[in-house]
Amino acid sequence: MNLFIDAWHYFTDGANWSGPTGIGQRILQHLWYSLLAVGMSAIVALPIGLIVGHTRRGSAAIVGFANAMRALPTLGLLTFVVLLLGLGLLPPLLALVTVGIPPLLAGAYAGIANVDPAVVDASRAMGMTERQVLFRVELPNALPVLLTGLRGCTLQVVATATIAAYVNLGGLGRYIFDGIGLYKYDRVLVGAVLVAVLAMTLDSMLAFAAWLTAPGTGRLRRSQGVLKQPH
Repeated sequence: MNLFIDAWHYFTDGANWSGPTGIGQRILQHLWYSLLAVGMSAIVALPIGLIVGHTRRGSAAIVGFANAMRALPTLGLLTFVVLLLGLGLLPPLLALVTVGIPPLLAGAYAGIANVDPAVVDASRAMGMTERQVLFRVELPNALPVLLTGLRGCTLQVVATATIAAYVNLGGLGRYIFDGIGLYKYDRVLVGAVLVAVLAMTLDSMLAFAAWLTAPGTGRLRRSQGVLKQPH
C-alpha cells in the first residue's frame, strides 16, 4: 500500500511536474520519440501495404515479413544496434520501428485489399487510372482499417518507447529505469501509470478518428459542416 501512496504523493507534488526532469518534459520527450518512430514506420509500411493491397501480389511475403518483425526481441535488438552505432537517438528509433511497422503494414494491406471489388471495378470502368483508383477510391474506403493499424502501431510504440531510457535518453522510461536502479519502486509505478494513460489517450483519439471516417456514414462531412458554420 505504501507503494501506491508514495506514487500518489509524487503525482500531487507540483515540483515534480516542472523543470527539465519534470513529468511534463518527460511526456513531451516520450511523445517526440514515439512520433519519430511512428513516422519512420509509416514511411516504410504504408507504401508497401498500399501497393500490395492494390495489386494483390506479395501478400504471403507481407505476412511473413510482419511476423518476422514481431518476433524480434526489442531490447536485444536495441543492445545490438547500440554496439554497432553507439549511443544516441538512432538505435532506439530503429528498435521501435520493428514494433511499429507490422500493425501499420497489416492495416494498410487489409484496408485496401478488402475494399468492395464492385466499387473498384466501377471506378476502372469510368476510365480512372490505377493511381486514381488507389488514392481516390480504395484509400478513402480503407481509411478506418488503416487508422486501426495506426492505433496498433501507436500503442506498440508508446508502450515500448520506454527503452529510450536504457541508452541514457529521456522520456517516461526514465522513471522506470531510474526507479529500478535506485530501488524506488514508486517511481517505477509512476512511469508505468503515465505510459498507460498516454497510450490510452492517443488510442482514444485514433479510435474517434476511425469512427469519424467510416465510409457511408457521412460523419466526417457533417463534422466539417459544423466547423464551417459561422458563430
